[in-house]
Amino acid sequence: MNDPIPATALQLRSLIRSSGELELSLVEVPVPVPADDEVLIRVEAAPINPSDQGLLFGAADMSRAVQSGTAQRPVVSAPLSAAALGAMAGRLDESMPVGNEGAGTVVRAGAAPQAQALLGRVVAVIGGAMYAQYRCVKAADCLVLPQGASAVEGASCFVNPLTALGMVETMRLEGHSALVHTAAASNLGQMLNRICLKDGVGLVNVVRSPQQVELLRSQGAVHVCDSSAPGFREALTDALAATGATIGFDATGGGNLAGQILACMEAAIGRSAREYSRYGSSVHKQVYLYGALDRSPTVIERSFGMAWGVGGWLLFPFLKRVGPQVAQRLRERVAAELATTFASRYTREVSLAAALSLEAIAVYGRRATGEKYLIRPQQC
Repeated sequence: MNDPIPATALQLRSLIRSSGELELSLVEVPVPVPADDEVLIRVEAAPINPSDQGLLFGAADMSRAVQSGTAQRPVVSAPLSAAALGAMAGRLDESMPVGNEGAGTVVRAGAAPQAQALLGRVVAVIGGAMYAQYRCVKAADCLVLPQGASAVEGASCFVNPLTALGMVETMRLEGHSALVHTAAASNLGQMLNRICLKDGVGLVNVVRSPQQVELLRSQGAVHVCDSSAPGFREALTDALAATGATIGFDATGGGNLAGQILACMEAAIGRSAREYSRYGSSVHKQVYLYGALDRSPTVIERSFGMAWGVGGWLLFPFLKRVGPQVAQRLRERVAAELATTFASRYTREVSLAAALSLEAIAVYGRRATGEKYLIRPQQC
C-alpha cells in the first residue's frame, strides 16, 4: 500500500496486422486516475484461461512463432494464413489488451463512498485487460475477497467458478436433473465435480486418460468415463442410465463426442422405455458446446430420435439471461467457498515477460489439462 504508484506501467497487447502477422508485446501505458466511482487495482495475479487465448493468439499459427526484443520486453510474432486473416477482419491493426480476469489490491479510489470503501482491500474483477500491472475499473464490478484471502486465491474466481455454477443453473432452468461434462479433469471440471457432490447433483465426468480417471475418483467423483478406453460408449451409457443425465457441456467442440453423448443418452433412456417409437424417445436431450479444444469439424451422426439439440453456451450471455440478482447470488457463493469448492491450482507462475516466452507459450498454448499458468504482473 505504501509503494509509490508509477506514472506508467506495462500491459500485454495482441496485435494482428493486415499484412498477416500476429504480434504480442508489452506496452508502456499511462496509469489512469480513477473517476469518482472507480478504483485503481495493482494487479497481482491473472490466470491464462482457454477463453483468453482466442484473443491472445487469434488464428495465428503459433507453431511458427518467433521471438525478438529483449528478455524484459519480448516480442512474439507468428503468421496467419489468408483464410485465418479473413476471419480476423474485425480486429486488424488494432492493438488489443488481453486477460479476462484477475485480482489485486486497490491502491487508489475515487471520491464515491463505494469506491473509498475498497481502498486497501484485495479484490477480484472480470474486466478485461487484466494482463497488466495496473487496472482501473468500476467499484461496483469488484468482488471483495474474504479477509486473509490472497490475490492468487482470488485470481480465477470468475470465469471457471461462474461457468461451473452456470452449467448447474442452466441444467435446472431447462428442466434437467443431472449433467455430463467433458474434459472433466480440468480446473473447471474439478470445481464442477465439487459443486455437484456438495449439491447432490448427478454428474457424468468424461475424461481422456486413465490418469484423469484416477484424479477425479480420488476427489470423490462417482461416474468417470475415459473416452480413450475400449468400451467407452457402453460405460457412458451405464453412467447416463444411473444418473438420468440429459444435458451435457462439451469443452472439446470438434469431433464426434457431442454426437456420442446424445446417442448414449438415447440408449440410456431406451433401457426403461415401455414401448417402441420410430421417432425415438420424447425426452429432450441437449448438448452445449462451450469450448474448442478440438478444432476439427463437429460431427453429429444422428441415431437418437428427434428430441435433441446442440448449441453453444458462453458465460456472459448466460449471466445476461439470468439477470443481476442470480449473478450476484452466484458471485457470493464463489466468495464464500473460495478456498474450498472454487480453489484453483496452477502449474506455473510467470511474469508478464515470461508469459511471452516461446517455452511458456508452447505449454499453455496446448490448453492441456493440468497445465494452467498464472501471470504475476508485479514480478520482474
